[in-house]
Amino acid sequence: MTLDEDSLKVEQVRRNFSRHADEYDRYALVQKSVAKKLLQRLPAVATTGRALEVGCGTGMLSRIFLAQHPGARLLLSDLAHGMSCRVAANFPDQFVVDADAAALPFAADSFDLVLSSSAYQWVDHLAQAFAELQRVLRPGGQVAMALFGEQTLYELRQSHAQASAQGQSHSQGFPGCGQVQEALEGRFEIELLESRQEIEWHPGVPHLLRSLKAIGAQNASRNRPGGLASRQLMQRMYDYYMRNFGRDGMIPATYEVIYLLLRKH
Repeated sequence: MTLDEDSLKVEQVRRNFSRHADEYDRYALVQKSVAKKLLQRLPAVATTGRALEVGCGTGMLSRIFLAQHPGARLLLSDLAHGMSCRVAANFPDQFVVDADAAALPFAADSFDLVLSSSAYQWVDHLAQAFAELQRVLRPGGQVAMALFGEQTLYELRQSHAQASAQGQSHSQGFPGCGQVQEALEGRFEIELLESRQEIEWHPGVPHLLRSLKAIGAQNASRNRPGGLASRQLMQRMYDYYMRNFGRDGMIPATYEVIYLLLRKH
């Protein structure tokens, strides 16, 4: 992917999530569950230091963290300006900034803890983003992160691949545990690297697609085939999905969640 393509994709992700900031909470049910489970994995942390959340969205993770650590100093950041505006309204006592995970606008050794949930799967260059985390953390600082892995929405991707004349899916691809570990490149001590599944049930593929669109998570690929949205292709995809994965009139949507606890050397 060229620099221009990278910039265009980042801008599209930023625009998609900004547009849907107002309805995100209503549809992001898996994301709510993941935020809660991430903080359950976080060991006791000192609340006297400075904490940063990357990709805060509307504040799902922040709300739980601040309830557990009312004295914490938390700086909230998100790529999408619409999300930043929403979280600033929700948390008037916290600092909020727009920030790209791949180029964090903070000085080195600024934070003792970085939190992030359901955000880093959108980063194309994980090694660069992890280098940024290493840079802004103080020695001994911690990272608590959850991101979606490569098996996320595999039913949808397989169904689209089978329906497409090209025999392949053009939907968003996410990293696997091996890619995450490789991107870390020894920058941190890995205290936890764990993969778990979350399964969400929908009354049909159209409902699933509407839910994904409502949280801004529609496909950010620029290489979509011209016939992706054609009625015939979509109907073939719906039929394959229900026939191969459906149960009692419902379809599953599987999310692979990768949990990370890291400590800077």
